Amino acid sequence: MYRSLDPVLNTPVRLAVVSALIPLKQAGFSHLLEVTGTTQGNLSQQIRKLQEAGYIEIIKEYQNNYPHTLCKLTPEGKRAFERYVKDIKKYLHL
Repeated sequence: MYRSLDPVLNTPVRLAVVSALIPLKQAGFSHLLEVTGTTQGNLSQQIRKLQEAGYIEIIKEYQNNYPHTLCKLTPEGKRAFERYVKDIKKYLHL
């Protein structure tokens, strides 16, 4: 039986963000911008949606007097990603 894929993770940028955070646990906005190859505006919208879903925590701080945004994967985000990978493997018969 196929379960529907998580609509929060079933978009390329959000999936790329969570995939990047799985091994790192947390990453800066600029790193995620580089990994996803998207625009700043789009990345801001996508990480906000991940935050609203409880999948990431956004931490705003200053480094050397410059604003710095840090994204941290939550336990719920990790579980959602693992569930998503398990579900997509079923679709792909892996």
